[in-house]
Amino acid sequence: MKRAPKNHKTSRNLTGNAIQRVRLAAVPRITQEDMVGRLARLGIQINQSQMAKIESGDRPILDYELAAIAKALKVPIQSLFD
Repeated sequence: MKRAPKNHKTSRNLTGNAIQRVRLAAVPRITQEDMVGRLARLGIQINQSQMAKIESGDRPILDYELAAIAKALKVPIQSLFD
């Protein structure tokens, strides 16, 4: 299996772009701070910096975190893979 060159940035999750797209398309728009609050109410402790890293693909996302994010965004989890 080939490894990516060290200077090549690879995403650490498949859903970050979709999470950001859905969050920003919401009416009214959901800020990252709003997302942090929604996730906290669901028992998920992610801070704004971690949310930014998830959306940029710099942080892996755990399955239960993804399920909570989909619930907080009120979308089916599968929509975050499209």
